Amino acid sequence: AAISVQFPCIEQRGAFCSSALAASSPKRRREMGVSKNIAVLSGDGIGPEVMVEALKVLTKVATLYGHTFSFTEAPVGGAAWAATEAAGETPTHLPASTVELCAKSDAIMFGSVGGPVDQQHEPRWKDCEKNALLGIRKLFNLANNLRPSKVYPFLSHLCPLKPSIIEAGVDVLVVRELVGGIYFGEHKREGDRAWDIMAYDVEGIKKPVIFAFEAARLRKKKVTVVDKANVLETSRLWGEVAREVKVGYPDVELEFMYVDNAAMQIIQKPSAFDVICTENMFGDILSDAASVLPGSLGLMPSASLGDSVHMYEPSGGSAPDIAGKGVANPIAQILSGAMMMRYSFNLEVEAAAIETAVESVMKAGILTGDLLEAGQKDKAVSTSQMGDAVCAALKGPCAPIPKFCRTFRTMVSRKTVPKATSMRSIAAHA
Repeated sequence: AAISVQFPCIEQRGAFCSSALAASSPKRRREMGVSKNIAVLSGDGIGPEVMVEALKVLTKVATLYGHTFSFTEAPVGGAAWAATEAAGETPTHLPASTVELCAKSDAIMFGSVGGPVDQQHEPRWKDCEKNALLGIRKLFNLANNLRPSKVYPFLSHLCPLKPSIIEAGVDVLVVRELVGGIYFGEHKREGDRAWDIMAYDVEGIKKPVIFAFEAARLRKKKVTVVDKANVLETSRLWGEVAREVKVGYPDVELEFMYVDNAAMQIIQKPSAFDVICTENMFGDILSDAASVLPGSLGLMPSASLGDSVHMYEPSGGSAPDIAGKGVANPIAQILSGAMMMRYSFNLEVEAAAIETAVESVMKAGILTGDLLEAGQKDKAVSTSQMGDAVCAALKGPCAPIPKFCRTFRTMVSRKTVPKATSMRSIAAHA
């Protein structure tokens, strides 16, 4: 029997795209606007400065579309350690007050955590990412991690691969299970022996697999489940669950690939992938491999979807070596905000507006230093200038209908919308 999970149904929203775009007057937009509370965890390194630009863009979106976004900041990572220590409290990378804020918020915007490599032995930085990031993931069961990797045609020269390899286009979505597997298993050492336990159950596998099929249905209709089933029993369980889920998606192709082969194919034939679905550790490695394809981590957003609240963050690190210099690329943080519009708030038009603005700015040659070749670094714009450019490029509800909305309205008119399809999964192809 097919495994089925009912997400919020499309029919509950009706023709939301057309109604949203029809609301062209400021008064009507205010009437239809949403009010959301967003926890802002800027963290360390370049986190605070790229976060400023993302919030700037989100504020402009709220103005254009009649929404109210309330941002509340809280410390996390090394910044939290320093703050709690200065307050005379027990130092921690994840204060209880930060957790409480996240729990009562509609979404979490996360920056980055971690300090300089040569200071990792210091208490402020030791296990910083583990305590802060893994702590939040586990507390809020952020089970589905989404990392899109897209090579923009006008920036294809930045991709480290040969033009002949990427000429067919690269647009991959990695769906990674995030709260299970070896990272959350038992870690123990006794004498000269050590072990780490990888464990999964059907329920833990089902969520990311179903989401992968939902996303693929609105993309190129292909799911690649990456495992090591020739060795690992957990991988065999992943295969069983994937085959059961596949029964409910006859229009989506399912293939299996060993993780060592996938690591090669993501470099040799990235265009062959649509949606990759895999367990925690394999997903960590493969999504990092896919992240180099666009040419800069500064272009890589991510979303981690939980039971009650979702978190959005850039895929890159805190980059302490360039922190405070005004040269960091804020695009990944800004695009993470677009993902928040889509997956937490069901505001697809607004998400598409942000993505369109980002693409138009970069296509016009307005680029930070990481997107420029060696001889053109003098043309680089600053972090704040990039944020200003995206804000200036943002269009309101009278802008042309985004491709997603046209597709969605066609599906509604033809009555081809799957009964168990969620708004978030439909938007995943955009």
